[in-house]
Amino acid sequence: MIINFLKLAFRNIVKRKGYSLLNIAGLTIGMSCCLLIFHYVSYEKSYDTFEPNAKQIVRVRLDSYQKGVLAFKSATSYPAIAPTMKKDFPEVENFCRLIDDNLLLSNEEQNKKFSENKGYYADPSTINMFGLHFIKGNPQTALNGADKIILSESTAKKYFGNEDALGKTLVNRSGEHVQPFQVAGVYKDFPSNSHLIMNYLVSYATLGEELRLEGDTSNASETAWGWYDFYVYIQLKPGINYQQLETKLPAFTDKYLNNRDWAKANNYRAELHLIPLSNIHLNSNYNQEAEVNGNGQAVSFLFLIAIFIICIAWINFINLATARSVERAKEVGVRKVLGALRSILIKQFLTESFILNLISLTFSLIIFFSLLHPFDVFTGRSNYTGVALTSNYWLIFFMLFIGGTILSGLYPAFVLSGFKPVLVLKGAFKNTTSGLLLRKSLIVVQFVTSVVLIAGTIIVYQQVNYMRHQSIGADINQTLVLKGPQTIADSLYQNIYQPFKNAVLHQPNIKSITSSSSVPGDEIYWTNSWKRYGDDQSTLTTLYMLGVDYDFIPSYKIKMLAGRNFSQQFGTDDKTAIINENTVKLLGFKNAADAINQKIVRGNSDTVTVIGVTANFHQLGLQKNIDPMIIIPRPNLSAFYSLKFNGTNAQQAIASLKKLWNNYFPKDPFDYFFLDESFGEQYKADLLFGKVFGVFAFLAILIACFGLLGLSAYNVLQRTKEIGIRKVLGASIQSILVLLSIDFLKLILISFLFAIPAGWFIMNLWLEDYAYRINIAWWVFAIAGCVALLIAIITISIQAIKAAVANPVKSLRTE
Repeated sequence: MIINFLKLAFRNIVKRKGYSLLNIAGLTIGMSCCLLIFHYVSYEKSYDTFEPNAKQIVRVRLDSYQKGVLAFKSATSYPAIAPTMKKDFPEVENFCRLIDDNLLLSNEEQNKKFSENKGYYADPSTINMFGLHFIKGNPQTALNGADKIILSESTAKKYFGNEDALGKTLVNRSGEHVQPFQVAGVYKDFPSNSHLIMNYLVSYATLGEELRLEGDTSNASETAWGWYDFYVYIQLKPGINYQQLETKLPAFTDKYLNNRDWAKANNYRAELHLIPLSNIHLNSNYNQEAEVNGNGQAVSFLFLIAIFIICIAWINFINLATARSVERAKEVGVRKVLGALRSILIKQFLTESFILNLISLTFSLIIFFSLLHPFDVFTGRSNYTGVALTSNYWLIFFMLFIGGTILSGLYPAFVLSGFKPVLVLKGAFKNTTSGLLLRKSLIVVQFVTSVVLIAGTIIVYQQVNYMRHQSIGADINQTLVLKGPQTIADSLYQNIYQPFKNAVLHQPNIKSITSSSSVPGDEIYWTNSWKRYGDDQSTLTTLYMLGVDYDFIPSYKIKMLAGRNFSQQFGTDDKTAIINENTVKLLGFKNAADAINQKIVRGNSDTVTVIGVTANFHQLGLQKNIDPMIIIPRPNLSAFYSLKFNGTNAQQAIASLKKLWNNYFPKDPFDYFFLDESFGEQYKADLLFGKVFGVFAFLAILIACFGLLGLSAYNVLQRTKEIGIRKVLGASIQSILVLLSIDFLKLILISFLFAIPAGWFIMNLWLEDYAYRINIAWWVFAIAGCVALLIAIITISIQAIKAAVANPVKSLRTE
């Protein structure tokens, strides 16, 4: 019996080639899209899951409240938290702390030097907690003691080539103290799907030694409850639920932080929260993240799109199978007259459905694996060498496949097998109202989805375009940024920098040069608590500090709302400050003019006079709010040099600058970047989401058209005799086109009415993640509806024109 079913199924597939190809094409595209999106989602969800202890590791993060108001949410926290939690909570098995720093590492023997900023000072326990795979060295002792460094495989090769790096020396030349580090280990490169990039790790004890050299006597790297720049990871004992431990943190925080005299005096309150390691990439977008994380909401949207696409493909299958019902009605009638049972017919139609789906699955798997690498390149993961899909997503896909195959096959099977042979063979076969209603409902569902996807594509493009082209309040165009020298002692800096600056300004392509502690796009970690002069300590509030020279504000064309810029003409400007609009409000000044010549105090120490107020400008991308900022004169800071150039020949200017750099700073590498490109990197994830969303939205709409094509074909077949009679009675081609199209156009309009609220709700939810966002305009849905309508008209016309121009004599003979 099974062999007979297979023979009949293949015979019908081959006999009706057009129908079969249309079905297979729709299902193949749907399944291929679903697999590719699952690949993307699977990768995003796989972050940090490769680590052996991933399920037991959580990161401790900090929420800081001042004057009862949330000041900031940070991915980092205090170094003293980790050992204290280990002491107080039996649930904690281990901990590690990481803190990043910019190092200038040099292999003196081979004269290789590089600026490094993708590494950390790390506790020895980091090696086991994060499962670093050692190639050289002893992982148990590699980070014990001071002045030790371990390198990733690619970093070791960068400095030592094919030589064995173990036991060799790398010299850190950043700062005034030259530090030799002994290479104590080499480990395999960390996978790309990690929220941390760890090109090197320096022993945590080294940080303590550096602080002692700088005069620290408090052992701050172990005991500080105010220095919150540390990534703190806790490894829980097996079977411990992190949420249960989190309920104990308020009492812990009160005991060690909030009940301290300085916290009460400063009206300060802290909250600690735990986030599982595997959740960080998609669900953590706080201050001081180690890397730019993904967007969990966007990934969830894409997952739903994958489900919608494959469901649309199966809806098409149902509509196309139903469109053949008239054609196959007589076949069913004859077979029933000859004794075929309904159960046998159902099994036969289900077999046909299964074979078509299986053929489509085979083609979709071929396409999926063929497009895997190009898709990875398209999504910016060209170096990814992991699995195509994790086991969970293979399971989800095959469950969808089995469920979809059965459900999409059952309805046509029951419809076709339910025809009454007497009525069919008499030519009196008609469709039920309920069947027609279901098919129309499926078309409405498809086009609701289509309109939402079209509108969503427009809105995503608008938001990304808005962020990329909106003025940030500072001019970052035609700006070349050099990473400042790290080997020059403070006492010698101005003697070298000023001649370098003069030489740069003599270059024909350079208009200005300015130095600063940070540039737009670079997150500011330098914060301090400030208050108005005369106010009590409870009014202290956190401000983000930016150190600049005298040329920074005019070079970046930052608007001054009141007061003046720093100037060398005023000998007292070292005790002055410029604040932004948000700081004016936060410190309680009436307006910008009211803040001028007012004194503000940092903690209990420095008092400065406000000499100017700038308009707010974006230090970071428009996804985030503008922070309250204080700008102070620090002409000796050399973290970044910003050069404005004409843009006529950037490469020639860079070559000239490199020669000058090597003359004045021979021990420092020449590192540069274009500021507009660097700032735009913050929108990389949004651009990628827009591209992926747009491509798959287009393919979903294409698949939806197959369903409309199927239903229009079904409609034409049902009305073949009516069309023939109308043409004999003189009906024009145009009138027949309207006749065949009007019902579908009504369905599209109904779809449009449902799509507006659904699309607005979904896209408004997505936009809530952005501090600065567009407003959804009514015309977006108007355009989406018109596009959907146009696509529908073109699709319907394929069948309608064919029927309208057909010979009426042949049409009447078909009945």
